[in-house]
Amino acid sequence: MEASNEDASVFKIDDEKALVQTVDYITPVVDDPFVYGQVAAANSLSDVFAMGADVATALNLVGFDGCNHKSEVLAEILQGGLSKVVECGGLVVGGHTIETPEMTYGLSVAGFVHPKRIYRNNTLRVGDVLILTKPIGMGVLTTGIKADMLDEKAVIKTANLLSELNYKASLIMREFDVSACTDVTGFGLAGHAYEMSGENFTIEFDFNSVPILEEAIEPANMGIIPAGTYNNKDYLSLHVDIKKETNNDIFFYDAQTSGGLLMAVSQKDAPLFLKRLKDEGCIYSSVIAEVKEFTGKSLILK
Repeated sequence: MEASNEDASVFKIDDEKALVQTVDYITPVVDDPFVYGQVAAANSLSDVFAMGADVATALNLVGFDGCNHKSEVLAEILQGGLSKVVECGGLVVGGHTIETPEMTYGLSVAGFVHPKRIYRNNTLRVGDVLILTKPIGMGVLTTGIKADMLDEKAVIKTANLLSELNYKASLIMREFDVSACTDVTGFGLAGHAYEMSGENFTIEFDFNSVPILEEAIEPANMGIIPAGTYNNKDYLSLHVDIKKETNNDIFFYDAQTSGGLLMAVSQKDAPLFLKRLKDEGCIYSSVIAEVKEFTGKSLILK
């Protein structure tokens, strides 16, 4: 496969099989070590799902602060990660741990896909619509968790969303006329949509249709916003045309952890595809944008 800005690397083995590889790790976003392991694993696995591949194996990557945490904490983190790899049919086959002052955990993941069934992130078609499977605002909420500013209900909701795999959405999209796919992570919705546009298309967003976690709005208004979100906005503003100002447009740039899949699908298939996603538990799934001919700006907010 030629070099490009894809979510994971792809190596063609033969005419029937290609190897998909990716690696990612994060610092803790929740206090519970088991849930942290789940979130980190879901985040690491997502790039394989975005390319339409199935997970085969994973290796644990751990930076552990053994001076301040008991070994039981590490065991819980690893069990959390294992639970998510097993959930999508994969195997954890080893890993590596080092002593670090700041805890980190993630996975190196290998999966397989048919070489002609790879979903790339920049193969849009004019007329496609974009469907997002998870809400945005999780960057604000994880920042709020670190600052101990969220109530228990909001923390649990955030943790559940962060640890939710994109596996089911990946399986469903293979049944429909999907032209491109990526997952929304650190570059935010705007950043990953900009990658999809490739400066060859204009993606026109109906921002009222973008699912934003209501629990994130008040913290954002208080300035509980990750630095990465501001960095995203500074980098992308030249490529965004805002037709209608909104108090919530900062969420367009919000740096996500373990965000949803962003998929371009034909308008004909979109209604049934959306229904399938919701019926299968991806309840936040929404049609949020349409792909247009390039107009000079890659992204438009209406």
